[in-house]
Amino acid sequence: MTDSGHEHNGHEHVPSRQRRRFPGISSRAYEHPADRSALVALRRLSGFDTVFKALSGLLPERSLRLLFLSDSVRVSDQQFAHLNDMLRDACYILDLEKVPAMYVNQDPQPNAMCIGLDEPIIVVTTGLVELLDEEEMRAVVGHEVGHALSGHSVYRTILLFLTTLALKVAWIPLGNLAIMAIVTALREWFRKSELSADRAGLLVGQDLQSSMRGLMKIAGGNHLHEMNVDAFLKQAEEYEAGGDLRDSVLKILNVLPRSHPFTTVRAAELKKWAETREYQRIMDGHYPRRNEDKDASVSDSFKESAASYAGDVKSSKDPLMKLVSDIAGGAGNLGGRVRRGFDGFTGPAKDQRPKDTPPPGDGETDD
Repeated sequence: MTDSGHEHNGHEHVPSRQRRRFPGISSRAYEHPADRSALVALRRLSGFDTVFKALSGLLPERSLRLLFLSDSVRVSDQQFAHLNDMLRDACYILDLEKVPAMYVNQDPQPNAMCIGLDEPIIVVTTGLVELLDEEEMRAVVGHEVGHALSGHSVYRTILLFLTTLALKVAWIPLGNLAIMAIVTALREWFRKSELSADRAGLLVGQDLQSSMRGLMKIAGGNHLHEMNVDAFLKQAEEYEAGGDLRDSVLKILNVLPRSHPFTTVRAAELKKWAETREYQRIMDGHYPRRNEDKDASVSDSFKESAASYAGDVKSSKDPLMKLVSDIAGGAGNLGGRVRRGFDGFTGPAKDQRPKDTPPPGDGETDD
């Protein structure tokens, strides 16, 4: 457990509150199955390897570092010392050997990111620092250290670069389409990676309520006295279950341009994970180690991801996911179900008729 008497990687000062530490923990311990499978799908995307290799050599890593060095405040013992303590503590808990450079950037929008190709850089905005209290901020710093441990910073950097590039070449139809295909796939992966990093933040902060409060504040601002965790989580349930198939399609369209999942969804996912046996085992010291990563089975990872997706689809209350589950289960009358889906699942089907009445001539049956 961490305490003020420990030293790690030459750093003498860590906060005194007792927290469990996870020596040698592998990022596999907290990575969401959808994160891993989305990354595999991304790497299989046609042209991604070529773009990745090209950009890895062309992206101005040194320029990026100089930009933050010249136009942001670097966290240290002399500047934002409380953030520096949190950063070192997070690296100590997750056993990240090299503490990443961390910068505070003047921006009223609450945000944080972990970028960099050779070495990760963590950037937090002044809007975020001013919004969150110490325990909420600790979870955010742990979130970004989780990104660093998982190696997410490389893909995040490429996503930022390609998003900018796509805007510059928007006048070239084919060029823009090619870039946007990769950008869309990167965004899909990054949304899943945020769920993994939220788990890392919980492992560092070890206070679910602080993680929940932080997500609520990011969604609704610094008005905790006006907010309620249970009501906030209920929004996620209503978002998932509400509406008909048209709303399901709109949800997909709404999320495509985003790099982050919706905040209510993140909160619900994190709470669900915190209640699992998997989380408790990690807290008890039973978790995958980094030195075992090379022996980790790729096929087992695929199976775990597939099982996770199947479970999500089966348990989902979203109308589209219910339809997918019914189809997978062999439910009949697909045409009627789709029509009812667009009219809402609550009422009877418009084409209801007595069982002994022959179907119309379009060949639709109830088999």
